[in-house]
Amino acid sequence: MARPRLLFVSPQFLFPADAGGKIRSSGILRGLKGGHFEITLVSPATTEQPRRFARELSEVCDRFLSWSAAKPSKFFGTLKRVTALASRLPASVALDRSRAATALIADTLATQPDVVIADFVHAAVLFNRVPPVGSVVFTHNVEAEIFARHAQTAENPFARMIWGAQRRKMAEFEARHLPAFAKVIAVSDRDLSFFLETYGVRGAEVIPTGVDFDYFGALASPPPTAIDPRGGHLIFTGSMDWPANIDAIQYCMNEIWPLIAKARPEARLTIVGRDPPGALVEKARARGLNWRFTGFVDDVRPFIRDSDLYIVPLRVGGGTRIKIYEAMAMRRPVVSTSIGVEGLPVEEGNHFRRADTAAAFAEMVLQLLAASGQGAEMAENAYDFILKRYSTRRVARAFEEICKRAAVSGAGNQPIEPVALAG
Repeated sequence: MARPRLLFVSPQFLFPADAGGKIRSSGILRGLKGGHFEITLVSPATTEQPRRFARELSEVCDRFLSWSAAKPSKFFGTLKRVTALASRLPASVALDRSRAATALIADTLATQPDVVIADFVHAAVLFNRVPPVGSVVFTHNVEAEIFARHAQTAENPFARMIWGAQRRKMAEFEARHLPAFAKVIAVSDRDLSFFLETYGVRGAEVIPTGVDFDYFGALASPPPTAIDPRGGHLIFTGSMDWPANIDAIQYCMNEIWPLIAKARPEARLTIVGRDPPGALVEKARARGLNWRFTGFVDDVRPFIRDSDLYIVPLRVGGGTRIKIYEAMAMRRPVVSTSIGVEGLPVEEGNHFRRADTAAAFAEMVLQLLAASGQGAEMAENAYDFILKRYSTRRVARAFEEICKRAAVSGAGNQPIEPVALAG
């Protein structure tokens, strides 16, 4: 008997899974593979990516279709980004537009899949209309909120103006497109409430954040119980071409690290993530900071395992941070801002330490380095908590059930006006 067909449309190629959205989506698809649905994944791809990541694609879908994602030259890439800022759409959405994608997706929809999933609200720009079948948009964040937080933290007046304009455009885009889908999947109760109350979304449901324990648990180890009183190894992981992560590391460099280094002059920080800005790396070098920027790595686990403490000094963000659960799955103590743990059902003190000022953040770090036994106990509590509740397999099953309900109730979908590719 043929299985129902699920079409998953992503505005980005999912591999390598080196960013939170890619990790979340690929993990859910991996959990869905071989289950109730036959899965077709559609995304941009370069000519070599399907061959290079053939094994990874086979693990997440039964069929992969793509449109060309040739990378423009540096000049034309910059020109494209500047032009996108002038678009009536949010720049991040305008950059995802593609006539080839729209044509490919329209052809695929003509085969009448049972469920269609738009990964991120950005993907709505790739549809001529929300399809008259079970349609789902998978939201990883409240996108407009991210822009609002950038506007709040920006020191430059011009940057505040740009971020404010992007927030307004994104709020309009989300308000227009989210209600057009039969179901909206949120990643936290907080995001769910926002969509219901602010955008009037109906049929919204929430899934928890999950972590792949088979993967991370394989290299997990208890944190050190004895740390050099002059040192300590801290770690941060995240895509370093993502503005929120850049802001976090700049905040750490300018306000938090001087307090840590004063008390522990041999303390060091490793920043693991693709494409760190050259200016940021040079600034750390010029200041003589005991920091290491790794750039892209195939596997973050050895770096987390070799650390004493995991830090999340985020001031900007949305949705939930998968990196928190990854650190906990590796059994590392975590110090985070409120925004860093936002939407995650973890308990302050029992599972992590919270700090929302630079002085408090540095103090928490220094306390856990000095009392490493306390940090180890906290790390074990967090590990046990998420192991029993938040594996990616459990999350994938919840996602699958929502898709089943969407397939049944799909007749209620509403068309949306196509978004022009120009302007």
